[in-house]
Amino acid sequence: MKYASTLLLASILTLAPAPFYPLFAAQGPLEGIADAYQLKLSDSAGNLPYYVAKTHGRTPNSALIVLHGHPRDAGKTLAAALKAARLAGKIDDTLLVAPLYPVPAAQARRCHSPGLPPAQPGDALWSCSSWIDGGLSLQSNVSSFSALDQLIAELKIKWPQLRQVTVAGFSAGAQFVQHYVGFAESPTGVSVRYVVSDPGSWLYFDRLRPQPVIDWLSCSQEKGCDFTWAEVNTDLCPILNHWKYGMEDIPAFHDQTRETVRQRYAAADITYIEGGKDTGNAPGAFYKILDKSCAAQAQGSYRLQRGIAYAAYDRRFIAPGAKRQLLIVPGCAHDVSCVFPSTIARRALFDIQTGK
Repeated sequence: MKYASTLLLASILTLAPAPFYPLFAAQGPLEGIADAYQLKLSDSAGNLPYYVAKTHGRTPNSALIVLHGHPRDAGKTLAAALKAARLAGKIDDTLLVAPLYPVPAAQARRCHSPGLPPAQPGDALWSCSSWIDGGLSLQSNVSSFSALDQLIAELKIKWPQLRQVTVAGFSAGAQFVQHYVGFAESPTGVSVRYVVSDPGSWLYFDRLRPQPVIDWLSCSQEKGCDFTWAEVNTDLCPILNHWKYGMEDIPAFHDQTRETVRQRYAAADITYIEGGKDTGNAPGAFYKILDKSCAAQAQGSYRLQRGIAYAAYDRRFIAPGAKRQLLIVPGCAHDVSCVFPSTIARRALFDIQTGK
């Protein structure tokens, strides 16, 4: 790919770097819609590619950062965010950003989307799964969480009028966001919100796990879905409370105590979203790729049920006074292109108050 001269120019123009290669979505090219940038990470970790939709006005005051899923479908995720912004009337004042966590070519076939640019020389690299729970890049001590911290700081430098950033993820991207909340280091002058949509599993802060009063399949809406809570015997599931499912064995490089992470999570602005059909093994729910480990199964049978249970856990044990919302999108299974542009999700993604 011929982009060496552009890379050189981008390294010089720190305030307005030029695109260095086009981004393609599975449905077709996003060239002409998004500009591609690179962020030089600290500790000589390499570059983090990220993409900004061309649609924003000259002085956006908010940004929506969307995290791709396991197949690193940054194009599809950004396209869903772009559609949502248009429908919400938020094109002019909102920066739409999609980072891409590069993976070595030898591994990329296991987490690849059609049209996805391969890792370039100088890129920071993660494995297909290590970026999801804050793992270190393969060449340095920079974690995927730190990379996002640095990206938010970069956006604030390039667009100093930014006052609010929403970090949203779908599927594996939602796992990333939910884990990131307790470790985030936001720059001064920016308030950060979080939207967690349809993750396959959740980070719990103790050994309590849900049991539905009736049964899991009857639990498709919050109303009438009640739980009992009990500590699960880890002899039956040794990984039950291990990172990424729980707080045991948090990697030391994150440099935070369990209590600090819990306090930060409790204080954060978080909204949960689930597709109303993201349940069972019907087509569209992608049950085949759902985490079926004992630690994940202890959280519920399917994504929708796991999300309903976690929202109940949060309200009862983590942040009872926060009044965090769980939004369920009718008619959507495990599909960011359905969930993000929905009326319900748009309210969370763009902080639209009911009635406006």
